[in-house]
Amino acid sequence: MVRRDSRHLFAANASFGVGMKNDMEVQATYRGASKFELVARGHRVICDQPVENGGSDEGMSPPEFLLASLAACAAYYAAEYLKARALPAADLKVRVTAEKALKPARLALFQIEITAPGLDERHEAGVLRAAKACLIHNTLLAEPQIEIVVNAGSRQLQPA
Repeated sequence: MVRRDSRHLFAANASFGVGMKNDMEVQATYRGASKFELVARGHRVICDQPVENGGSDEGMSPPEFLLASLAACAAYYAAEYLKARALPAADLKVRVTAEKALKPARLALFQIEITAPGLDERHEAGVLRAAKACLIHNTLLAEPQIEIVVNAGSRQLQPA
């Protein structure tokens, strides 16, 4: 069970923003080895590790999901900009890369590359502004609060 309050939470069931307006939630359920089933609003995907990390490579890894989230969000905002101006969005592509860092282990440098052929400089700048408005981009820039709560049956372990 996750305690509900006004702070952002990351609990054992991977809930986000519990207790806040516009709650979002993703639940991760262990499916053996290094595999998890992720469920959000009835949508299901598999998260796994590559073979070299002990997984069976049946799905994206957690860092790849983070990059996918950033790419999809930036792409959505860019596409909305293009559609609102009746500009072509059919060839829109967004590629996100990240460099790993250590101590602590993390992704430290993200690069978002947006390909939107045929735009003039004004609309290139507009697409850039739109992508920078992306929820995931802004979340990563703002250093969100993360609280971890471990639910161990009848008792809840919380940070000191």
